Amino acid sequence: MISTEAAAIALQDHAALWSMGEIRASDVVNAACDALVAGLDTPGLRILAACTRAEADYDVHYLLPIALDELGLAFYPVDGEAGQEAAARALARRMLTGELTPREFTFKIHQRHGHELPLTERLAELDDEYDILEYGDRTLDQVDAEVTAEAGRLAARPTVPAEPTDSPS
Repeated sequence: MISTEAAAIALQDHAALWSMGEIRASDVVNAACDALVAGLDTPGLRILAACTRAEADYDVHYLLPIALDELGLAFYPVDGEAGQEAAARALARRMLTGELTPREFTFKIHQRHGHELPLTERLAELDDEYDILEYGDRTLDQVDAEVTAEAGRLAARPTVPAEPTDSPS
């Protein structure tokens, strides 16, 4: 059984990944079930966890923010910088658990954010490095190691305000 803190982080990661289209709504429902099993319990979380696969596609969009709010977690809109950063951190944690290779991780980050998101700029550069490995002086293992270090930096539990905020434009 996972800790309540780990379950909360996983649920928030699932929210970020779902809002950017990376995972299905049913995956969010599964994360809500895991959170209940871990000991988190609110009315909204119970309702979210009770969704069937068919209901998930229709109901997660309004049930998830309620459940997260009840748990004191933030739901970040993906179109804001805070949402993009939350999704990047979630992808970093997935890479560190072996769900993505370093190359897949940098590709997803680069594809989604290009060189525009300051938090992931180095990852976009590393994605470019993968493309020119045969012409450069770095090895695949060296680039993978740097990607893993960057993922570790991103995945570290960030100190964020309770309310989602976007950086001023």
